Amino acid sequence: MRLSRLIALGLALALAGASVSAGPAPARVVSINLCTDQLAMMLAAPGQLVSVSELAADPHSSAMAREARAYKANHGRAEEVYLLDPDLVLAGAYTDPATVGMLRRVGLRVVQFDTVKSLDDTRALIAKMARVLGHEEAGAALIAEFDARLKTLRAGETTHSAALYHPNGYSLGNGTLADDILRAAGFSNVARELGLRGGGTVPLERLVMAAPDLLIRGTPLPGASRSEAVMTHPALAALTADTAGLRITSPDWICGTPHVLDAVETLVTAREGLQ
Repeated sequence: MRLSRLIALGLALALAGASVSAGPAPARVVSINLCTDQLAMMLAAPGQLVSVSELAADPHSSAMAREARAYKANHGRAEEVYLLDPDLVLAGAYTDPATVGMLRRVGLRVVQFDTVKSLDDTRALIAKMARVLGHEEAGAALIAEFDARLKTLRAGETTHSAALYHPNGYSLGNGTLADDILRAAGFSNVARELGLRGGGTVPLERLVMAAPDLLIRGTPLPGASRSEAVMTHPALAALTADTAGLRITSPDWICGTPHVLDAVETLVTAREGLQ
């Protein structure tokens, strides 16, 4: 009995530190992260992916909500994941450490994926998922398609500026995927120019003084909160009246998948309208 426990512990430790490309292709894969859900759905062989997170089927969050409904949904709990009997679990860098730790302690292989901060990161994430699933040729083909489409969309230098503005005055600056999307589409990012790194708040006064050519806001959702009060401020209303506006949904902006190019294309069309 003691020997079997030692063997199981050794196996769990080996799997926890294993290379993402080690061993044969997994046969039963469970994803518990919105972004790994979508990459896995793109690259997994038929029958290889057995479950994705419940968020994958939410059209407000996922660019592949329709495709996700073909898979069993999970809630990211260690117990339910274990009962699905996977030989690989896909998770995000910020997935609950207690869940990841428990899954590894019971001997499951868990591979975590970083949050992307650029279009180059997206390319790297696709390649990693392809290695993990054992489908590197499919990954290379997907990256080639990604690069070809990006080449047709990527703009040169421009004098147009854009600002992302959300409830609580939240925006995204330097070192974010959203910033890279804006620049690929030919816009300078007002939040970056104001010194914002990562995500954070841009005061309404500074936004108004920056006078962006394009104001990008999220699509309003049902319900209300105090954080949304700034979105109906008279100063923002006046800026909106004088500025080209664009309403966006989150799915194309939040995960490092080829769907980010849909966001780039939407912005390119908006920029062409300004010109």
